[in-house]
Amino acid sequence: MTKIKACIFDLDGVIVDTAKYHYLAWKELANELAFDFSETQNERLKGISRMASLDILLEIGGIKLTKQEREKYATKKNQRYIEMVSQMQPDEILPGAKEFLLAVRNAGIKTALGSASKNAPAILKRLNLTALFDVIIDGNKVTKAKPDPEVFIKGADELDIPYELCVVFEDAEAGVEAALSANMKCVGIGSPETLSKANIVIDGLHQMNLNKLMAL
Repeated sequence: MTKIKACIFDLDGVIVDTAKYHYLAWKELANELAFDFSETQNERLKGISRMASLDILLEIGGIKLTKQEREKYATKKNQRYIEMVSQMQPDEILPGAKEFLLAVRNAGIKTALGSASKNAPAILKRLNLTALFDVIIDGNKVTKAKPDPEVFIKGADELDIPYELCVVFEDAEAGVEAALSANMKCVGIGSPETLSKANIVIDGLHQMNLNKLMAL
């Protein structure tokens, strides 16, 4: 049995649900541009960049903007999102996430955050979780988006742990692919249909424990 030496966690959908704030910020922008934006339509925006998300939003609204206007609206959306997440409270941590982080650390296993979000450090600070990560890799430290494994490789390298001894926790298909292409184990969080390539799929970290981790 391989001894797991490190756990690398995505942030959104794994530790905390910030997706709702992205949706609300995009919806406000759509309303400002005089059209509505539904949660179903929002599914198309998951796991893609801000500008690509804006392009989809404008396509839904049938709106054409100049490059300058697009950048202005993308910035406005991000500022609104930051306003919302800067009000987050520790009770918004997803069930079992803090408990599992503590269990892992108590067992002597290293922890890293691997998130594309540039707001990740601020969010962890709001939730009083910063101290539970040995390493934080966020959007300020990486240039390539998942499914490129850069974010997880940097996490493992900073922890100084071989890739095959790392387990990644991910809620997006692109993240699962990134973990596997880095030769890491992966626990999918969410739908077994979407995350079928992961080693195991669970509903959330409340269903995870050290026995399951070591059995991977």
